[in-house]
Amino acid sequence: MIIKKRREAEEINSSSMADIAFLLLVFFLLTTTISMDKGINLVLPAEGEQKEIPKKNITNILVNQAGKVLIDDKPVFVKDIARIVEEKIAGNDKMIFSVKTHSKTKYDDYVSVIDQLKIAKASRISIANPDF
Repeated sequence: MIIKKRREAEEINSSSMADIAFLLLVFFLLTTTISMDKGINLVLPAEGEQKEIPKKNITNILVNQAGKVLIDDKPVFVKDIARIVEEKIAGNDKMIFSVKTHSKTKYDDYVSVIDQLKIAKASRISIANPDF
């Protein structure tokens, strides 16, 4: 007669589970990319670098606290800025656009103006200190 020996249930060794969890955590931390906010892409001049610019090469863009825009003291709609800027660049390729805001101007209004300048391919943008 053959006697069958009862087999004991095998156990999974759980002593290394913490090590495996740690390795998985490190793996995912190293391989995951975190998207960063890009912000406004502008090239800033070196500190102390100042040049005298003729007035005919400067267009002043003022944004008040209500979001209204003036280009050379003439009121314009934000949607018209790109067209006006393109015309000014066509007339003078050395045109610099000086953007100045009120201290209480909403950031969205400011970014909208900068976006319109970028749409018009304005490469010379000066950001003036806000009025207080």
